[in-house]
Order: sequence, then C-alpha cells, then structure tokens
Amino acid sequence: MTSICHTAAVGFYNPPPMKPSNHIEVRVDACFLPDQSAPDQQRYVFAYTVHLRNRGEQAARLISRHWVITDENDQVREVRGEGVVGEQPLMQPGEGFEYTSGAVLETATGTMHGSYRMHGADGTEFDAEIPAFVLTIPRVLH
Repeated sequence: MTSICHTAAVGFYNPPPMKPSNHIEVRVDACFLPDQSAPDQQRYVFAYTVHLRNRGEQAARLISRHWVITDENDQVREVRGEGVVGEQPLMQPGEGFEYTSGAVLETATGTMHGSYRMHGADGTEFDAEIPAFVLTIPRVLH
C-alpha cells in the first residue's frame, strides 16, 4: 500500500486553572492513500493516526469522539460515536494511546477537527480538543 504522510496538527487541551489535573495532548499525522483513491470518481482516501498523551495529574478515559469533516466544497459531515476504533482507552498520567482510522472525501482537499469526551479519575468530564488539520493530496510545484 502506498501512502503519502505528513504531521498534520498538534494540540493540547489545557483546562481552566481550577482543573490542572486534566491535560491531554493530541497530535495527528495524515496520509493520502493513492492506491485506494479514484480521483476520476471523486474518491480521495486518507488515513490519519492520532497520538494521545495524558500530560495531566490523574488517569483519564476517552469516552466518545466528535469529528467535523469539511471538504473543499464546504460540505460538512459530523461523526459522533463511543470511544475510538472499538475502544475506550484509559490513560494513566504520562501514558499514551495511538490509533489509525480513515476518511473518504469527494474532493482532493479537506479539513478535520473535533474533540474527545474524557472522564477523569476524580469523576470530572472534560473535552480534549482535536486541532484542525488538513487532508490533501500531494501537489507538484513547477
């Protein structure tokens, strides 16, 4: 399988000053998958790998996800669901979790952003923001 990848976004969720125990780092690497794409049929397939790290002071479990996917025609699709790739990972302080998933667009370029709903060991719930990142095919410059 051929893929063309790049680091797409890095972000942190920093809670209000009253909750220093909740701090989730989010990094995303995105790849265009030309072998699975069919541009003549308006099918552009992308894979993205999300790297999560608990930089907080307490354990936190990822409960659910919310994605906002926008193509270059401003068509917006929202995806909500429990956990990620069939899991609701628990991350102790300093631990991380990584997973790979995919998106199919009808255009060669798009963006994704969203949030993960987290449940802290102390019973608090908070959102870990997923910063916006670009899905795009490689361009040839002359």
